Amino acid sequence: MEFEVRSNELVFKRQGETVYIEAWGNDSLRVRSTMGRHLTDRAWALTEKVKESKPEVKTYFVEEKTGEGTIEKREWASITNGRIKAEVNYAGVISFYRDDKLILREYFRAYGGTISKESRCLKVVNREWKGLYGSDNYSLKVRFESNPGEKIFGMGQYQQQQMDLKGCTLELAQRNSQASVPFAVSNMGYGMLWNNPGVGQVTFGMNMTLWDMKSVKDMDYWITVADTPKALLANYTDVTGHSPEFPEDLMGLWQCKLRYRTQEEVLSIAHRYKELGIHIDQIIIDFFHWTYQGDWKFDKKYWPDPKAMVDELHSMGIKVIVSVWPSVDRKSENFYPMLEKGLLIRTERGALQTYDYQGDCVEIDAFNPETREYVWNICKKNYYDYGIDGFWLDNSEPDYGVYDFENFRYSEGAALEVSNIYPQMYSRTFYDKMKDLRDGKVVNLLRCAWAGSQKYGNVVWSGDIPSTFESLEDQVKCGINMGLAGISWWNTDIGGFMTDDVNDPQFKQLLIRWYQFAVYTAVFRLHGDRGPYNIPALDDRDWGGGYLHTGQDNEMWSYGDDNFEIMKKYYNLRVSLKPYIKSLFQEASENGSPLMRAMFYEFPEDEKCWNITDQYMFGSKYLVAPILHYNEFEREVYLPEGEWMLTANGRRFSGSQCVKVAAPIEYMPVFERIN
Repeated sequence: MEFEVRSNELVFKRQGETVYIEAWGNDSLRVRSTMGRHLTDRAWALTEKVKESKPEVKTYFVEEKTGEGTIEKREWASITNGRIKAEVNYAGVISFYRDDKLILREYFRAYGGTISKESRCLKVVNREWKGLYGSDNYSLKVRFESNPGEKIFGMGQYQQQQMDLKGCTLELAQRNSQASVPFAVSNMGYGMLWNNPGVGQVTFGMNMTLWDMKSVKDMDYWITVADTPKALLANYTDVTGHSPEFPEDLMGLWQCKLRYRTQEEVLSIAHRYKELGIHIDQIIIDFFHWTYQGDWKFDKKYWPDPKAMVDELHSMGIKVIVSVWPSVDRKSENFYPMLEKGLLIRTERGALQTYDYQGDCVEIDAFNPETREYVWNICKKNYYDYGIDGFWLDNSEPDYGVYDFENFRYSEGAALEVSNIYPQMYSRTFYDKMKDLRDGKVVNLLRCAWAGSQKYGNVVWSGDIPSTFESLEDQVKCGINMGLAGISWWNTDIGGFMTDDVNDPQFKQLLIRWYQFAVYTAVFRLHGDRGPYNIPALDDRDWGGGYLHTGQDNEMWSYGDDNFEIMKKYYNLRVSLKPYIKSLFQEASENGSPLMRAMFYEFPEDEKCWNITDQYMFGSKYLVAPILHYNEFEREVYLPEGEWMLTANGRRFSGSQCVKVAAPIEYMPVFERIN
């Protein structure tokens, strides 16, 4: 094996593979390899300019026993950047150290030398490349040893009960309500970004960690070390980007439902809120306000004067967002022009269709800069120029009719190779233009994200989730892990998205518990598809803004006087918290800290905090204990070291103990940290 020592990196070659390990940011290394002659040199999530490092790079000889029992001197190498060191043995096995303590090592069980002296006859190697027929791409498996007792968090949003990902297999793919954001945080003091947007899976197994990719040109990952999760997030956002400034006038209530069908309805809702003395910061106009998918314009029959509507809402201090989908119906006026220009996703076989909800559709190729320019110009003319303040970029995974990633291709490459970064590219259709028009203060709403999406003004919500207590419990874990993956602007549909019957007492109780929880998240937003579906369509056309169903009312007053009073109380609480919430958004911009934080984020030395999944810190000041079960009116809360005050009555508690507190329907337990 050949080692090459360079000023900023260590390079070695073995059996056709070239591996590059280079200093990349504070106490961090980037590891890339290829079976080709050159790296593709794509940045992917590592977009930020980092300070120049002067790592120590060296080679040396180590005495090892050969398979025949003789002792030989074999060349090894290492690269040290601050507190992190990567050491490479003569067989190309990489080990990582934090302050000279082993934290991660590649898994190697093959004859030819191994650091660990484990079984050598299995022929299982650390980096396994397999060429794909008729392609210059490879499938790739990268294996690491499993650390006993390790806990792993982050990685984005997966709708599951497990918050600690050790023992989990995660699909590296985007779906409705699933967001693959592949940055993992370990309790062993390191974070690892899998800097590859291809489709695959990762298993954080008890016997090994396996990253398994279906189609790649390069291997690319980044690893960092620090004493605390907060410092790991700071290192991570330094290299992938920081959240921009969040406007103070959007920190209150956002109002939405499925779906406001006319501009008169939107205005009537806004005026009713004003009559009740409740200010909504933003109102959202949902899907099928348009003619056909891909027309990207209001249906004039039901939205005759959008500019007048927006002007009236602005006069009340209310901003306006409209839904934009990436799907283009064959009946759309833009379908064939976009098809001819090559601006749509392509299929590898069969019919040209990627999406089939309410139409025969193909979605836009957001990787193509010409596509982004085309779509922006239409949306600017038909929305932004009317005064629309932002865009609800729904279906941004994109939401395929069938998640057959092998069948789709973008201008950047096959979906198997690049698909996970699609939501970020879709968001840039709008962000890249709006940032110059709005002095960088861009806030758009998306249903998906990838590593680095935090820098593009994306409020990410958790998708079309069911209205159940089980789902609410999942969202607490999703929000914490999204924050640990760098996505600090995260929220949910209050009450969940899919409701069969708004009159069900269990749903109303769920709605209140969810509403209370949402006050202590980054964005406070009412939305949902509320059954039963007994509201007739506005007309009998099979297209346009009138034909599709709408859900039941979903405003604060829609669920009875008693529930309204509770919601009004918590609305007032949210408003009172605005100065504090503003400070949290500023912190997110500065060092990547999420607003919704795992208990161990603030208390990393407390081992109990690493096991808690049903409570969290909202910033550093408030401990939030959501009510996650039907007819639960008290719960246990763990208080870490320090002094705490229960906000219900001002009662003080010493930390380092579990306490049981009352949780009547009008109150969710929250503790304020005194010191």
